[in-house]
Amino acid sequence: MNSLSLGPLVLSGERFAIIAGVIVFMIGSSILVSRISGRFNLWSTVVAIGGVAVARLAHVIAHWEYFSGDPMRAFAVWQDGFAWLWVLPFVALATFLLLKTRQERAWAIAPVAAAALVWVTTHQLASATEPLPPAELTLVQLEGPPIDLAQSVNQPTVINIWTTWCPPCRREMPTLAQAEQSHPGIRFLFINQGESRETVGEYLAREGLSLRHVLFDTGMALPRHYRTVGIPVTLFLHADGTLAKAHMGEIAPEQVAAEIARLNKASPAALSVT
Repeated sequence: MNSLSLGPLVLSGERFAIIAGVIVFMIGSSILVSRISGRFNLWSTVVAIGGVAVARLAHVIAHWEYFSGDPMRAFAVWQDGFAWLWVLPFVALATFLLLKTRQERAWAIAPVAAAALVWVTTHQLASATEPLPPAELTLVQLEGPPIDLAQSVNQPTVINIWTTWCPPCRREMPTLAQAEQSHPGIRFLFINQGESRETVGEYLAREGLSLRHVLFDTGMALPRHYRTVGIPVTLFLHADGTLAKAHMGEIAPEQVAAEIARLNKASPAALSVT
């Protein structure tokens, strides 16, 4: 769900869709190079690399308030975040400048259309979220009584599945801690996988992280319930406990904000403070 495992490599649905679309585009372009014109060689390289860069840049500009404090995060493309509609004018400009004949420009539509079709189809299939019910699990907290995950609390919930030895987990933890402080109407559960209380407690103290609900999934049952692969995973649950979205891999601040906004829209009673 929301990810694909290729041996030791785990890809989110969005990343897999991007790779699939680029591969189809390059294959189609290579055919045009051999059969139509050698100019498609430079054109395809510029469109593939430049298109991804433009989509990322457009996303950064649209969400600049989340990047202004750390502009270098614009290069953290593994967090996802692309505005693909802005690729269309870039492709049109590259086609006009690099392809010289009307026939070449007409043929350029084929690999672009094929790549777009593969991207949309793959993204829809790979990123589909099944509205799973909450897990029938009761987990011990670092501080406080055990929590029954299946017990209704009538508020949206964000669950982060993590470990202290996972670099992406450590990078995204301050973002999630800040989101917890900014959205008191959302319940955040930080569910550690298979580590001891001492290890987790020492890590949180060392990093200066204050989290309300830190739980221990010693049997690593939660990923099995939600059928996720790899860590970190961030789950967004509706107020009734059903799964709204599962995000595979490191999550960016603007993505957290967007998913929480969707939860709040679906559950108006859950108020947030920004």
